[in-house]
Amino acid sequence: MAPRKNSRNQSKKEVKPTAVVNKNGVKAEAATASGGVASGGGGAASGFSGTKIFTWFMVLALLGVWSSVAVVWLDLVDYDNVIGKLSAYDADGDGDFDVEDAKVLLGVKERPVSLVQKEAKEESAVEEQTAVPLPPISDDFVPEESKQFTDRPGSQETREAEAESVPEPEANVESVPELEAVPQLKDEAVPELKEEPVAVEEETTQEDSEGNAEDQPEDMLKYKAKKKKPKLLNKFEKTIKTEIDAAEKLRKKGKVEEAVRAFDTLVQQYPQSPRCRYGKALAEDDLAEKMRSNDMLQKALSTYKEASELPNATPDLIKATLKKRAERQQFLGRMRGALATLEKLVQIFPEDVALKNDLGVAHLLIGDNKSAKRVYEEVLAIAPSNGFAKVHYGFILKSENKIAESIPFLRDGLESGDPGTDDGRFYFHLGDALQRMGDDSAYKWYERGHQRGHFASVWQRSLYNVDGLKAQPWWTPKDTGYMDLVKTLERNWRTIRDEALSVIDKSTGLFVPEEENLREKGEWGQFTLWQQGKKAGESCHSVPKTCGLLERYPEATGCKRGQIKFSVMQPGTHVWPHTGPTNCRLRMHLGLVIPKTGCKIRCTNDTRAWEEGKVLIFDDSFEHEVWQDADSYRLIFIVDVWHPELTQYQRQTLSPI
Repeated sequence: MAPRKNSRNQSKKEVKPTAVVNKNGVKAEAATASGGVASGGGGAASGFSGTKIFTWFMVLALLGVWSSVAVVWLDLVDYDNVIGKLSAYDADGDGDFDVEDAKVLLGVKERPVSLVQKEAKEESAVEEQTAVPLPPISDDFVPEESKQFTDRPGSQETREAEAESVPEPEANVESVPELEAVPQLKDEAVPELKEEPVAVEEETTQEDSEGNAEDQPEDMLKYKAKKKKPKLLNKFEKTIKTEIDAAEKLRKKGKVEEAVRAFDTLVQQYPQSPRCRYGKALAEDDLAEKMRSNDMLQKALSTYKEASELPNATPDLIKATLKKRAERQQFLGRMRGALATLEKLVQIFPEDVALKNDLGVAHLLIGDNKSAKRVYEEVLAIAPSNGFAKVHYGFILKSENKIAESIPFLRDGLESGDPGTDDGRFYFHLGDALQRMGDDSAYKWYERGHQRGHFASVWQRSLYNVDGLKAQPWWTPKDTGYMDLVKTLERNWRTIRDEALSVIDKSTGLFVPEEENLREKGEWGQFTLWQQGKKAGESCHSVPKTCGLLERYPEATGCKRGQIKFSVMQPGTHVWPHTGPTNCRLRMHLGLVIPKTGCKIRCTNDTRAWEEGKVLIFDDSFEHEVWQDADSYRLIFIVDVWHPELTQYQRQTLSPI
């Protein structure tokens, strides 16, 4: 037993640490552990390495967990999109992408028949869905074409009046009841420039569908065709498109001064570029609007002309440039210049029906109905269903007093729904023509005009209105607030009558026949003292006392949308039902010489009679009619006054009628 024990002790002694000398000469004791220096050192190193690996494993695991949480909660991955993309490779229809799908895609395996049938059904469903018609246009839908003019009669805002106006913006028509001619703009006048569509974006044609007539079924509604974008760049200009677009971007953002400078620089760099010059004209046009400057607008007109005359201008650019020039010439009141521009356009593009329609309007604007009629006859010969030409041709026929002939053209044109036909003046004239033919369907068209927003009501059909004014056919002096004026008229009625009788003789030539084509029969003469807020020539020299009485009543003498006049009507006269042009005035009738029976006036469905020395007050924007069936003449004094609810600012700024 002893040797064994000694053997163990001996073994322990052999592994006893020994001193070693390091390279600095210092003794150091070797590391001791079971297994010796080498194994002891190795065990320590092995234990540290295992801990490190485990730690990094835990860190990575935690990072993975939190990354997954972040992806889910922060929605960093669009799983629907990913799954949707993967489903594109689901060739066997089992909802995933696997080896079987790969076999199908590689052609090793056939595609399941059930999946093919399912996809066929889905494709069929898609085709059916695309064939569903668009929803119908509502009654208050206003087509783009009709938005290009900011002063359209019939909308609920202050209107820019133009007498005898043709059913086209800024037009003058002879037969519109009680509308007077508008003088041409003076050089120093600064008209309000209007926002209009720019042909750079798209080109509007008369053939584009605007909407439906109201009596058409909903499933037959017309929709505006997608407008074709005009080609304004020639081959060279496509190489500088980036520069042109940069300048155009400034203009569209409203930075018109910078746009003018940018396009001016381009014109200097590329003087033969029609598009650069056209862009400059558009920018100058916009600047004229901003500055409210006629001089700048004239500069734009010159630039438009230059652009259209440059070589290598595309047909679309020539058309857009000259159309814009004609519009601006009309805006400045240069109707003959606009006519010449449109004639040039028609010569260049003889097949363009829309341009011919515009040319017809230009003839109407200068009062040349004969030439306009010829143009529309040419249009209808090649495009017999053109609604725009029909309504204008019907209007011309009515102005020639060809009442029956005008009706089918006006009616068919309105029913066409073509651009430019949905205008209150066409409803007005169609209804008027039907009334004169004794056709009660006139009120159906008046109702449609009302539903389309052109008339305030079936009875109140004035076209130049201010929204929100009190509307009633008959008024009392107290209602108007003009009690002092009414008392003055009634107190001095004999003086007014005697002055009128002193000049009523036909030899004086002061009383002139009514020229608005409102009479069915009889004789009706008028002697005007004030018109459009100004004295009518030397008229007051003949009736000084009457004029003196009125001088202190600006609500009458300053009424730019009314008249002050004597009216004499002979026996056997009938005045057609008609309405005045505006809701901005009220009309006073002072009886001067009134037969005991036979004279009456109807306003809406209320009929009244005049009395000598008494004032009747009504709103002539409502339908009214007059009969003179007495055995002697009837003489009254007419005084128009501003609607009492108009502000002073409105009275000062409203345009004359």
